[in-house]
Amino acid sequence: MSRLWYDATMTLDQSQSAEDAPSSSRTASSEASSSITGRATDGTSRQRIAVLPGDGIGPEVTTEAVKVIDAAADRFGLALELVELPWNADHYLATGETLPDGALDDFRDNYSAIFIGAYGDPRVPDMKHAADILLGIRFGLDLFVNFRPIKLYHEGLCPLKDKGVDDVDMVVFRENTEGAYVGIGGNFKKGTADEVAVQEEMHTRKGVERIIRAAFEFAREKGRKTVTMCDKSNVMRYGHDLWLRCFEELSGEFPEIETQHLYVDALAMQMVRRPENFDVVVTNNMFGDILTDLGAALQGGLGVAASANVHPGRTSMFEPVHGSAPKYAGLGRANPVGAVLSAALLLDNIGHSEAAAAVEQAVATSLQRGETTRDLGGNLATTEVGDLLATAVRDTSAAASES
Repeated sequence: MSRLWYDATMTLDQSQSAEDAPSSSRTASSEASSSITGRATDGTSRQRIAVLPGDGIGPEVTTEAVKVIDAAADRFGLALELVELPWNADHYLATGETLPDGALDDFRDNYSAIFIGAYGDPRVPDMKHAADILLGIRFGLDLFVNFRPIKLYHEGLCPLKDKGVDDVDMVVFRENTEGAYVGIGGNFKKGTADEVAVQEEMHTRKGVERIIRAAFEFAREKGRKTVTMCDKSNVMRYGHDLWLRCFEELSGEFPEIETQHLYVDALAMQMVRRPENFDVVVTNNMFGDILTDLGAALQGGLGVAASANVHPGRTSMFEPVHGSAPKYAGLGRANPVGAVLSAALLLDNIGHSEAAAAVEQAVATSLQRGETTRDLGGNLATTEVGDLLATAVRDTSAAASES
């Protein structure tokens, strides 16, 4: 997995060294609507992580991701406190509460990161709770980078002929707070034969410049050779023209990095034909949403796809790409790899790159050995994969410590 290129700025309560601090602990919020104080419950200085398991298979994959985080904390002496919050469909149906008042301020002030399982429940047809929580956090914390690694760990998982692990290794920077998903629009004469529906995209120079700059900075930091910008400026002549102009202007600040500009339909085709041609891709909210699901298919499916929703230097959110899959909840069939790799991104973002690398290596080894859930051709249950990965993290990190 491509490591994130920045670490979250630590608050005073997060500054204790790993050598001096105890390993992870877990607490639960007793009242979902209450504010959470900045200090750890045992009085120590820890990096606090909010855990929102969510709905459907979310709690199952979250349990395994937390298990692996615990293993990394134990092996590397990380001072983490994981605080589980009960904001999901059950809570919403019982209380009418989605994201409590003051939650965003709590996250900003008192947490290093947020981990989310999955949201969506058929008992809430309009998905209000999911929208309020997921979009509320993304927009409320201004998490403008949706960071989506697309990395193949075993060639047998790729549906493309003659493509191996060296061919599928790209990162998509999806703009996360603007574009078609801002909810600007409306209906006129709704439900009639004369109905008019308007849905607008919104792009600002500030928003476009900062996501493109983030992509270039990542490429420079990580030695990636090419940044590709994707739009549809041949048809979307206003908003997407802004993207093209910003891309051309900013590319001059990074002369060592090759650039290419592709329309979204051409990029989708080339991702299938020649995925090895892409290092870093930057695009708008909707195109990024679509293309990263295509990318997930190239790496083995949504079950192995990870994501980070990031604002550099601020509390950020990490979640697997897959949905809540309610019909599979409780069956032990959910693939926890996407959640575990999202946990690796989280660990890296809050300053624990060695632990994150150990988690990623554990996943890579399990996939290469076929030690997987049924969706990837294995026969392991969700909990068995989590146990295997947690054990591997301890073993891998122990070997690394001795080398």
